[in-house]
Amino acid sequence: MRKIWILIAVLSIISCNKEVKKDFTVISGKVVNKQSDKISLIDGFRDYSKTIQLKDDGSFLDTLKIEEGHYWLRDGNNNIPLYLEKGENLQINYDSNNFDETYKIEGEGSKISDYLFQKSKIEQKIRAKGTKIYLLDENDYKALFQKEKDELTDLIYSLKDIPESFTDSEIRNIEYKYYNAINRYEVYHAHYAKLPDFKVSEHFLDDLENVIYTDEGDFKFSRAYRILVTNFYRDQALVEAKKDSIDEDLAFLKVASDIPSQIIKNDLLYNAAKYGITYTEDIEGYYKIFMEASTNKKQKEEITRSYDKLKTVAKGQPSPKFNNYENFKGGTTSLDDLKGKYVYIDVWATWCGPCKAEIPSLKKIEEEYKHKNINFVSISVDKKKDHDKWLKMVKEKDLKGYQLFADNDWNSEFVKNYLILGIPRFILIDPEGNIVNSNAPRPSDNTKLEDLFKSLKI
Repeated sequence: MRKIWILIAVLSIISCNKEVKKDFTVISGKVVNKQSDKISLIDGFRDYSKTIQLKDDGSFLDTLKIEEGHYWLRDGNNNIPLYLEKGENLQINYDSNNFDETYKIEGEGSKISDYLFQKSKIEQKIRAKGTKIYLLDENDYKALFQKEKDELTDLIYSLKDIPESFTDSEIRNIEYKYYNAINRYEVYHAHYAKLPDFKVSEHFLDDLENVIYTDEGDFKFSRAYRILVTNFYRDQALVEAKKDSIDEDLAFLKVASDIPSQIIKNDLLYNAAKYGITYTEDIEGYYKIFMEASTNKKQKEEITRSYDKLKTVAKGQPSPKFNNYENFKGGTTSLDDLKGKYVYIDVWATWCGPCKAEIPSLKKIEEEYKHKNINFVSISVDKKKDHDKWLKMVKEKDLKGYQLFADNDWNSEFVKNYLILGIPRFILIDPEGNIVNSNAPRPSDNTKLEDLFKSLKI
């Protein structure tokens, strides 16, 4: 009996002395010559964003409950790569006016983040070349990224105190980054070299034949791997879309549904659906495929909320309204002011490249239908600080139709009611104010758009 009590006592001591694993991360530091009163911690993979307030002297301290992984600490033009794990206590200090020379990170777990900062300096050498790299021929382009891969590999192997598990994953991540670079060359070279029919040589992409697209560990760790996987299944979806004569968005969901890894499957389905469901022409079919394929309860609930919202702006439903939007020509305009004619709405912004690319086609269709039973309306979702940019662009590009400025950019009720998550977005409303198509064909798809107009006898 005495031995049993001694054993219990010993176990109690061991239990009391055992350090409890912290489930949070602490980051602190000081920003000299701060540019604003806050900095942001961002993780694009998980749609995570947190604002961290700076004190008057630029110091900050925050406790984070986050998942392990890659993050960015953003302060104006300064982007700091971090790798955060639970239990770490990091101190970050720098001068905003002399960032590269003053940045310093210390504390438990800082070695990996310090490596990521050194890595970013190597990567910047290529980014500084801009789009000119895509004008290089195949061999020079490949050699450029092979050199970057070699430098990054040498860097990670040269550093001490980096966990072996991280090093192993990072070596594969560097390899995936190289694969992505050569994988995008054909499209980018064709665009920037103005060679629309350009194709890479037969063996240019041979390296990608060794990639396995079902590695859950690499999928969680590596952004480059995620891009590779997504592009791989999108390429498969293009083939399926042509073979089965279905839209590419539906084909992608079907292809993703057959991925054996639940983690990869759910992620690709969700990231496609959270935007795709707002654009698809077959919302019922799209929603059905997603719900049958996904096994992630939280994501299914979110997509269901989007689906329920989108049903309120389905064909035949009364359109959400905008009221008293500033009109470039003076005064204000509301949707009700336009009743009696069809209304073709373009939701856009001055900073949106694809939006501006639609302008020539939009002008052409406006001219063709200027005496028909239809009004053309362009609603800018630029922020108020960019109001003058909007005025300038409308004037310089001689934009026609009703040029309106939304009352609260992306947060305008009209935009939110249509669940607009990406632009340009085109909407067609009938003379009674009911929805004909909440995701109407773009002007650049002129055949499809004109067929729609003709079917309505516009």
